[in-house]
Amino acid sequence: MAASALVAAPGPASSRPSSASRSIDPATLTAVSLVLPATAATSITTLDIATGPAERLGPATALVEAGNAAVPRARRSVRQPGVTAGSVNKNFWRFDANISWYGPGFYGSGTACGQVYTRAIMGVAHRTLPCGTLVTFRNPATGRQVTVPVIDRGPYVSGRQWDMSRGLCQYLGHCYTGSIEWRWGGG
Repeated sequence: MAASALVAAPGPASSRPSSASRSIDPATLTAVSLVLPATAATSITTLDIATGPAERLGPATALVEAGNAAVPRARRSVRQPGVTAGSVNKNFWRFDANISWYGPGFYGSGTACGQVYTRAIMGVAHRTLPCGTLVTFRNPATGRQVTVPVIDRGPYVSGRQWDMSRGLCQYLGHCYTGSIEWRWGGG
């Protein structure tokens, strides 16, 4: 097999634009000829699984002993167990960047859940959670955590979700408006 090509050697590069009136001089073209070595023709024989190596076996190859055994055409049907519906709830720590506490002016009065609000009561106020709902709070600065019930309604400041009682904020060491971690119940 031989291949041939013509190679054009253009003139020197310049900054002037190309001109349509300029033509290529045939004397600047050089013929190039490539000679490739001859190769022997190869033939692919039909694959005979019985006489060939094991590398020729594929996933669809049926291995049967010589004889009259029938080759199965499909897999046999196996009864699969049914799928059961369910859910897994992960009680992960949530972060609240704007939690506050309340106390002065409320001591001695009743809470929305029927308790007397004192300096030592441990609880939290939330606008919508039912009374007695358990919530665990953790101060990320100290690592202290405690589980307390919802004892009152509030906070009534826009953007806040929780109001800690005076007893809870003192226990956690968090008697300021700031961030805290919380999760449902004791788990």
